[in-house]
Amino acid sequence: MNRFLFNITKTTRLNLKTIREYSILNSAAIEHLSSIVGSSNYSVSEAIRTHHSKDESLHEEAHPDLVVFPQNTDQISKILQFCNKNRIPAIAYGAGSGFEGGINAIKGGVSIDTSKFMNNILEVNVEDFDCWVDSGTTRKQLNNYLKDTGLWFPIDPGADACIGGMCSTSASGTNAVRFGTMRENVLNLECVLADGTVINTAGLKARSRKNVAGYNLTNLMIGSEGTLGVITKVALKLFPQPETILSAVAPFPDVASAVQSTVEIMQTGLPIARIEFLDEKSIQANNIYNKMGLDETPTLFLEFHGSKGTVDQQAEAAMEICKENQCKEFNWATDPEERIKLWHARHNSWFAFKSIHPNRKAISTDVCVPISKLPEVLVQTKKDIEELNLKTVIVGHVGDGNFHTFISLDTADTEEMKRYYAYSEKLVRHAIKVEGTCTGEHGIGLGKMKYMEEQFGKSPIDTMRLIKKALDPNNILNPGKIF
Repeated sequence: MNRFLFNITKTTRLNLKTIREYSILNSAAIEHLSSIVGSSNYSVSEAIRTHHSKDESLHEEAHPDLVVFPQNTDQISKILQFCNKNRIPAIAYGAGSGFEGGINAIKGGVSIDTSKFMNNILEVNVEDFDCWVDSGTTRKQLNNYLKDTGLWFPIDPGADACIGGMCSTSASGTNAVRFGTMRENVLNLECVLADGTVINTAGLKARSRKNVAGYNLTNLMIGSEGTLGVITKVALKLFPQPETILSAVAPFPDVASAVQSTVEIMQTGLPIARIEFLDEKSIQANNIYNKMGLDETPTLFLEFHGSKGTVDQQAEAAMEICKENQCKEFNWATDPEERIKLWHARHNSWFAFKSIHPNRKAISTDVCVPISKLPEVLVQTKKDIEELNLKTVIVGHVGDGNFHTFISLDTADTEEMKRYYAYSEKLVRHAIKVEGTCTGEHGIGLGKMKYMEEQFGKSPIDTMRLIKKALDPNNILNPGKIF
């Protein structure tokens, strides 16, 4: 057995009293890893390890044995060299805002937190519409930095997630219908492989908009959830800030008519920037939480970008479609303050939902289906929620067929938890049945592992395992995730 994998020795020069009995690291291993990052840039405290033990999901805490806060890529390389040699698990950590247990250290080991020091905006190339950032940079931090350049980064998963974490799950969000997901907006990555090797996935300095040289290593890493490498730097596409933004809100009598309007708007080819859905219960929660007076019916929130004349024309075309599907009204605004008011409910839907169900665990899950199948799946989902008597609302990035359900649970209520698990399986299996996916943006992590073979079949999963084995033969990178 490797000398670094014994339980902690009784005599140690480090303050390791808070390490739990299951620890796989002894004092020598922790002392070596701490020497890489510096004496003030690691922690074995219960509080810090608990903070790094889980995300926003339902999955139980799984503590790392050590948390390190590296300052640069070289330190991460040295950490992984040591972990690989001694078969110590290593889990990359950013903001911890995921929903599927992707950062839970289920096999212990080292949590590598890039958010403390590796959060710099390294360069912005205004004329080329791109930038390089550290992986610990958050999306809001980046957009605040870009304000005076006339550019912005549009991928918005809701939470102020780190760019590295957004790459790891191929995050998307409200603007994906216009700008795509992280997969379409990353030009290059700097990654550290399991053995400490540092690579740039698209070339040493490449940041061109097109690149077909060699294997597409960039997109191999994006969505791999930290199982193939630790992302340290990211080259991103940027976009001009829109000249005019028009926001609109349209309430409907039922779910089917709202979603049918979405399908028809997308089929016309309107260059819509955002089209979001909230069901009647979500609107009701917002009325209580935000003291709003919205009509408590299924509602679409829309946004158009362009010149003044262009966005007006687009809004009028969308309004005609919505009216044909019995929307009750179609209110729009271009004034920034009015736009914020119109979108307030969508932006605060998660907090509104949590507020009306205090002292309960709120979780979110997602699926994605072909747009033409969206009305069928959403109507069926509403029926399942009612039959299983769950405290649930539906919100969705319906322009690309992706929707979420927020569920409030009493985790001590065995019967309620059984109903939740039954609902979750119904939701995923219905999405797969109509040729969709078990997750559109949350990722697999721990929560969706059991559906992978059902969605892909055996051979593709075997191929993924071969890739994992080739890049991480000792299985140290975020072990126990995806499959």
